[in-house]
Amino acid sequence: MRFSSQLWWALGMGLYVLAVLFGTLIPYRAMVARGMEPIRAVYYNRKIVHMLAGGVGSLVVPLVFTDPWWPLIAGLLFTLFTLLAHRLGLRMYWFQTPDNTNDVKFALMWGLSVSGLWWLLGDPWLAILPALYMAFGDGVTGIARNALVRRRSKSPIGNLFMLIVCVPLGWVIGGQADPSIPWWGVASAVVATWIERYEFGPIDDNVLITVAASAVLLLGSVAGRIG
Repeated sequence: MRFSSQLWWALGMGLYVLAVLFGTLIPYRAMVARGMEPIRAVYYNRKIVHMLAGGVGSLVVPLVFTDPWWPLIAGLLFTLFTLLAHRLGLRMYWFQTPDNTNDVKFALMWGLSVSGLWWLLGDPWLAILPALYMAFGDGVTGIARNALVRRRSKSPIGNLFMLIVCVPLGWVIGGQADPSIPWWGVASAVVATWIERYEFGPIDDNVLITVAASAVLLLGSVAGRIG
């Protein structure tokens, strides 16, 4: 695919992500108008952003891009964009909070994990797998906890929903790799689900999920198929 086509796709995806970021102001206002606590609306919106921006964006990568530089540049640009929103007093209050910059780390880890794994494994589909866990798996986890526990927490119920989402992703995408490593895909999903429960100071679950799942996939690519 020509450079110009790649550039147009990158610009289009960038506009799409911006539309998601600013478009989530609509459900935020609707939830608050119905009497929901603003902080709960914020956490719902964070997970919407996870899935619609990070998740859909991840799925597009192997379909339209032929070079890992594109997701790296996109991830770094959105890292800078979200960081400046915090630092310059322009915080997007409908999904960003003043007490943490987890949205910034999400964008950073998305770009680093997708591009890094693509360079190391040479497979763009395997490369997006940890990002899918972070986007869809953690997204469903947060929605389940917010709906059932009604506050930001690390309740096991969220991990059950994450496992249900991530295991099929790991099996299908791992199975499509060359060589095929479906059980390593499942193992990466289990590890990502387990480690999502933890945070270590500034190292949040976005960092832990992508690093841990990437490590399992790298190990699997060296060890080869199980069974």
